[in-house]
Amino acid sequence: MQTDLYEADHEDYRRTVRAFMEREVVPNLEKWDAQREVDRETWRRAGAAGLIGLQVPEEYGGPGVSDYRFRFVLCEEVARVGASSLQSSFATNDDIVLGYLLGLGTPDQKARWLPGFATGETIGAIAMSEPGAGSDLRGITTSAVREGDHWVINGSKTFITNGILADLVIVVARTDPAGGSDGFSLFVVERGTAGFERGRKLDKVGLAAQDTAELFFENVRVPSDCLLGPLGEGLRLLMRNLPRERMGIAVAAQCSAEAAFGWTLEYVRQRQAFGRPIAQFQTVGHTLADLRTHLEVTRAYLDRCVRELNRGTLSAVDAAKAKWWATDVQWKIVDTGVQLHGGYGYMSEYPIAKAFVDARVQRIYGGTNEIMAEIVSRDLTRS
Repeated sequence: MQTDLYEADHEDYRRTVRAFMEREVVPNLEKWDAQREVDRETWRRAGAAGLIGLQVPEEYGGPGVSDYRFRFVLCEEVARVGASSLQSSFATNDDIVLGYLLGLGTPDQKARWLPGFATGETIGAIAMSEPGAGSDLRGITTSAVREGDHWVINGSKTFITNGILADLVIVVARTDPAGGSDGFSLFVVERGTAGFERGRKLDKVGLAAQDTAELFFENVRVPSDCLLGPLGEGLRLLMRNLPRERMGIAVAAQCSAEAAFGWTLEYVRQRQAFGRPIAQFQTVGHTLADLRTHLEVTRAYLDRCVRELNRGTLSAVDAAKAKWWATDVQWKIVDTGVQLHGGYGYMSEYPIAKAFVDARVQRIYGGTNEIMAEIVSRDLTRS
């Protein structure tokens, strides 16, 4: 069963994306892995080609396209060439940071920050996780204290995607220690602000080319117009934006799984054992049938979720289901793909091996899958 999600405009866009991948991405994958970041020039070229910043309105230099199906096409083509790190970096910009700026920014803030997202000149990050606070954001200790016309931010963040390259970071900070869920706010901190320092470029198991960093804020003074959204509404604003973030992870998982299945199917059709392709052995054939069924059923749910997202009706609970299920299916397919490749599946020169190490984090970030289960469970059991 093939997806019916796309129309002619999406397939036209696919040709543009595919050409960009072959021209600008495939030749650089090894270099990016070695330097553990994607070149800034690639971001600028991606902006010029219309691969990022699609949501930026025309008055700020973008195309003003909010149809998430174009993001799905991009993700498919990125997965096809095994560039998971690029997908994760771009998704942080477009599925997370840009969404906050569009939804919460004042006209002055939008005029100041959005044009760079359309051109690829501005790279964004969001700083939520801390050494002692991951999926439970109420454990955040980074503080912001009002001093006249400024806020003074102190604290540290970790596991921050795009942390090294970011020109603009949305920081979640506690603004009222006694405020409970009403005690958190969002601030925009720009590159070069005094007291804002990058720590280590973190050495991860996978996603080597996705720069991930520690960030430190020591008496960082930002003007009051760097407050993003209403004071004290930080946690609710994060919850409101989670459906798109989690859909981005779910879509990336599906695209990775589809690519991994394709590589595996091609391999087992060609690989010979005992005089015939190993795909013809019943054990392998039944395994492939199981994987294909998981892929198609998951895709049907995600296609529905994308349509809901485009209509603005996708719930946080349904997005949690999508993230939880799709990343579990991704792991099942990638792990099985390594097994069916045999010893070659453990060789880094094969794309399935790279997909294996890149996939593991999918069930962790954006909220662990255990947290996704808790979200769904609470929705079922609340009175």
